[in-house]
Amino acid sequence: MLRLENELPDDRKFLVSTVPPSRGQVRLAVWVLLALVLALIVTVPFARVPLNDTQILLPAYATAVLMAELITSALLFVLVAIQRSRAMLVLAAGYLSTALLIIPWVLTFPGVFGPSGLLDAGLQGTALIAAVRRIGLPLFVLVYVLLKDSSPTEGDLSGPVNRIVPGSIAAVVAAICGLTWISVSDDALLPRLMTDTSRVSAIWSYVPATASVLCLAALALLWSRRRSVLDLWLMVVLCVWLIETFLLGYISAGRFSVGWWAGRLYGLMSASLVLLVLLSETTTLYARLARSVSAERRTREARLTTMEVLSASIAHEVNQPLTSMVTHADAGLRWLQREQPDLDETKAALKSIVNDGHRAAKIIESVRTVFRKGAQDRFPLNVNGLIQDVLGQTQSDVRLSRVAVQTELDGDLPAVTGNPVQLQQVLTNLVTNAIDAMSTVTDRARVLRIRSGIHEPHCIVVSVEDAGTGLDAKHEDRIFEPFFTTKSYGLGMGLMICQSIVESHGGRLWMTNNLRHGATFHFTLPVDETAA
Repeated sequence: MLRLENELPDDRKFLVSTVPPSRGQVRLAVWVLLALVLALIVTVPFARVPLNDTQILLPAYATAVLMAELITSALLFVLVAIQRSRAMLVLAAGYLSTALLIIPWVLTFPGVFGPSGLLDAGLQGTALIAAVRRIGLPLFVLVYVLLKDSSPTEGDLSGPVNRIVPGSIAAVVAAICGLTWISVSDDALLPRLMTDTSRVSAIWSYVPATASVLCLAALALLWSRRRSVLDLWLMVVLCVWLIETFLLGYISAGRFSVGWWAGRLYGLMSASLVLLVLLSETTTLYARLARSVSAERRTREARLTTMEVLSASIAHEVNQPLTSMVTHADAGLRWLQREQPDLDETKAALKSIVNDGHRAAKIIESVRTVFRKGAQDRFPLNVNGLIQDVLGQTQSDVRLSRVAVQTELDGDLPAVTGNPVQLQQVLTNLVTNAIDAMSTVTDRARVLRIRSGIHEPHCIVVSVEDAGTGLDAKHEDRIFEPFFTTKSYGLGMGLMICQSIVESHGGRLWMTNNLRHGATFHFTLPVDETAA
């Protein structure tokens, strides 16, 4: 039974041994095979051409194969530690075996380090090691596929991995040492695989035939199951192994011919393919991890910024009704402390405190809706009525600041659709800012003008004008940024919240400096077509 990718644990979904190949990877594998087959076709006519005195290149070839397959086996053993899979353990052991077999093969090769090799192995020793290596890799891949089918789930290794992996490596090393000892101990006891140092005997024909059958069997099983990127490239490795076997066993004219060296190059290719794939996928995985960590960091920073903005917004907005509550409470105390307490005025002050308390609760909920997606309570509104309500709520501040209020409201102003609490916030912020902007004015009248009218065929505009000091031109582009303020006591959140509310209603908020004194804030709102 196949295990689907979405059934894997989250930390296993991106492993080369579990993630399915993409179409691009399949196309790349096909192109690699087509290129190798084309190279084979070009090589075949020259396969029997001898290349004398080229044995000096064998140590370099053996070193390259050894390093490629050792690194591949090391990476596969890492996957064993992660997946705890017997199938992966067999594959890793197979690559380690073929890597280590190259050492006695090149050391015993006649004519490389001596007439009969360094280990004095005789004529058949090198051939026996080559035969075991030729059959070994497809055999290990076949066992890998069979084990993967019989135990598709991960974690089928029993016992601690830190003992299993070293034990497997030790067993492979011991087996290679034993085979090497057999190969060099008594040449007379070994099968007659070579007739001389260059030509193979008839018995050798069984070696490529057996290797080919194993390759085809493993290929068939992998083709029918091909679940992962690793499986895909193991199929390519087996195809390359088949080409190498074909060249060495049937096409070449023996050792050191064009076909023989071409087979060796295919062998180097097969040794390097899985390594390249593992390194490529590891690099891709690290790149994904880096992007994921970076995205998570940005998300966390944005979340923290949002929380900071939200808390500052609530503090900024609630401060206005709280100030009004304190003002009315002080007034109520003064009315009660008179020789003849004025209970009517005290009741009015207490009623104002209650209203401000309810307004504070609505403001908190309204600020939350600014930062929350979803539906908000909106219905047709008379903006002129909202302006009058805000002026009524701020009349204490207006009176204490000695500000004269002038209104020029269009009596035929059409209704707009909006949230009354949020739009009251906007007007209250703009009115309060205008009053604060005129707090230092002593040489002229402090006049607050509020206008409403038609801005465009389907929009109304509200303008709040003060006679203060205006805004420095270098600050005009920053006034709507969070935490930017020109006040020594401000949080820098009011205008940002106003802009968010107006834009969420489909309008626009902007500021212009007046010709003589002060500044004017304008905002537009779309007309409610249904009410019209």
